[in-house]
Amino acid sequence: MPLSAEVRMLCDEVRRFVRDEVEPRSRWIEENDAIPPELLQMAREMGLFGLTIPEEYGGSGLDLAGKCAIEEEMGKTNYGFATLIGNHTGISTTGIVALGNAQQKSKYLPRMASGEWIGSFALTEPQAGSDPSALRTTAVRKGDRYVLNGEKIYITNAGLAQIFTVMAITDKAKGIKGISAFIVERDFSGFSVGRNELKMGMHGCTTAPLAFNDCEVPAENLLGPEGMGYVQALKTLTAGRVTIAARCVGMMDKLIGQCIDYMKMRTQGGRKLAEYQGLQWMLADMAVARDAARLLTERAIDTLMRGERGTTEASMAKLFTTEALGRVVDGAVQIHGGMGYMREAGIETAYRDARITRIYEGTSEIQRNIIAAQLLKDN
Repeated sequence: MPLSAEVRMLCDEVRRFVRDEVEPRSRWIEENDAIPPELLQMAREMGLFGLTIPEEYGGSGLDLAGKCAIEEEMGKTNYGFATLIGNHTGISTTGIVALGNAQQKSKYLPRMASGEWIGSFALTEPQAGSDPSALRTTAVRKGDRYVLNGEKIYITNAGLAQIFTVMAITDKAKGIKGISAFIVERDFSGFSVGRNELKMGMHGCTTAPLAFNDCEVPAENLLGPEGMGYVQALKTLTAGRVTIAARCVGMMDKLIGQCIDYMKMRTQGGRKLAEYQGLQWMLADMAVARDAARLLTERAIDTLMRGERGTTEASMAKLFTTEALGRVVDGAVQIHGGMGYMREAGIETAYRDARITRIYEGTSEIQRNIIAAQLLKDN
C-alpha cells in the first residue's frame, strides 16, 4: 500500500529503534514483566505515543494506513512493548479523537500525545467479554456528575494508565443503545486499579482489573452523547482489529527471517537444514500465509479509509492473520527443533505471545460470527 515519504521515514526510524533499543532489552522485559523506564522515555521522545493524535494536539496525525505500517514494524519486536504502544495509540486514543469535544481534546490529548499520560480502554467485564449486551457497570447522573459502579477485567495498560475510556450503562432499558462512554482519570474518587495479572505471554504490558465503587465522574467527562458508547466501541474495535492484523504480519515476517537464517546455518546429517525438502515446504507455507495475511489486511485498511463500514473485511483480516500466525510460529518452533523450545532463540516467547491474538479484541469465533452474519444478510 503506497505510503507518504514522511510515513516511510517514520517506519525507518521505528525499525532502527526496534533493532537498537527494544530488542536488546526484550529478554529483560520478558523476565521482569515490565518495560524499562528509559525505554518508555525514548518512546516519548520519538513521538510514539502520539501517532494517531492530530497534529494540533501534539501528535503525528497518522491515518489507518500509517498506523498499520508502524504496527507491522512493532510486530517484529517485544510483543508486550508493541501492545502497550498499540493499545494507547489505538482503542485508548481514537475514541477521544472521534467523540471528544474541544474541551476534552484540549485537556487530554496533548498529555497523551507526549506520553505523559498513558491511555487504556475498559469494556470487558466478568460476564461481558464477547457479549457487550451483558454489561453491568452502571453510570447514574447525579447533578453535575455521574456515579459509576461495577468492575472491569483484563484491561490492557491498566497498570500504567492515567486515562481510561470506560463503557457503562446509562439506560438499561435501551440495551446496547444505552451504553455510554466516559473519560475516567486514575485518581478519581471511588476508582481503583487491581494488581497486574500474570499472563502466559505479552509480558511487560500490564493487564489488571478495575473497580468502580461510587466512582464520581464529572458530567463533562461523558464522551459523546449518552448511548453512543457502544457504537463508538464497535468502530474503535473494527480499526483495532486491523492494526492487530498488521502487527501479526510483522511477527510472521520476523519469524520467517529467523527460520531462513537458522536453516542456512544449522547442519544436520551432513547437510544444511535448507537442503531438506520437508523444511523447504514448511517455509513456503509460512511465506504464503504471511503474504495472504498482508493482502487481507491491506484490503481492510483500504475499505475503512474509503469511509466504508469495513466490519467484515476487518474481521476477515484479524481472523486469518491471527490463525495464520499460530501456524507460522508453530512451524518456527518445529524448524528450530530443540532450540525453538529454549528461551535463548526467542521463538518460544513468540509462541506464547501469539496465542493472545486469537482472543483479545474479538475472538476468532466472534470474527466468524460477524463474517457469517454478513454473508447470510447479503445472499
